[in-house]
Amino acid sequence: MKNKNIDLGLLIFRLSLGILMFMHGFHKVIYGVDGIKSMLAAYGMPEFLAYGVHLGETIAALMIIIGYRTRLAAVAFAIVMIVAFLMAHMDPLFALGKSGAWLHEGIALFLFGGLGLMFTGGGKYALSTVHKWD
Repeated sequence: MKNKNIDLGLLIFRLSLGILMFMHGFHKVIYGVDGIKSMLAAYGMPEFLAYGVHLGETIAALMIIIGYRTRLAAVAFAIVMIVAFLMAHMDPLFALGKSGAWLHEGIALFLFGGLGLMFTGGGKYALSTVHKWD
């Protein structure tokens, strides 16, 4: 089947991943990043890094949604997901929920979605498509 529309699939993928993550960032716009700051402080990390999380969940998510520098945004997105996983989703690592799903599947989908976009880019339905970071 030669008539595959990979670019439409990438658009749907970008919109799904970006919109779902943007909601996390929008929550921080409304309620602030104090919860993230306290988690960072508990690990002995500087609290200002909470704004990096915020940027990854809002700005990077918006860049993924519109398809502007998609690969670059996906790198930032994946880094934020790795940090979130290490800080808040390690214990218990292999636990299953009541329905049998892995407890950390949400963060894993965000992480691996970001990694996937790092390799594919945004596709032809993205705002920018000619730069190496698109």
